[in-house]
Amino acid sequence: MTTTPADATRATVQKFLTLRLAGDTAGLTALFADDVDWLLAENPGVPWIRPRSTAAECAAQAQELAEHTVPEDARASVDTFLVDGADAVLMGHVSGTVRATGKSFEGPFALRLTVEDGRITRHHLYENSLSIAAACAP
Repeated sequence: MTTTPADATRATVQKFLTLRLAGDTAGLTALFADDVDWLLAENPGVPWIRPRSTAAECAAQAQELAEHTVPEDARASVDTFLVDGADAVLMGHVSGTVRATGKSFEGPFALRLTVEDGRITRHHLYENSLSIAAACAP
């Protein structure tokens, strides 16, 4: 059985989700390409949302998010997982509580990933940044 580019992309994205859920920063660093096209709307009031471009910076986002939110309140669900060649799009819902303020956030998200040679080269996340900023505000 021949593995298609879409099969390879799906496997890499599933590995990404597993590593992200486990908080495996070293594994995520190895999975991201050396240079990543990272897009997440800048949000100066949110400590874990900032520009990134290296594998280590991208992998660290999961750890930074965990440091600033209450792990027991973190929820994410994926209801759509589409793959077309090297590109994957996941859509779902995310919610959590900011540790410093005790305020919660929630909303839909869409994540576009591109996989080349088994590594993630693009990570574009679209989420309810207004809800997250409000939860971070004192």
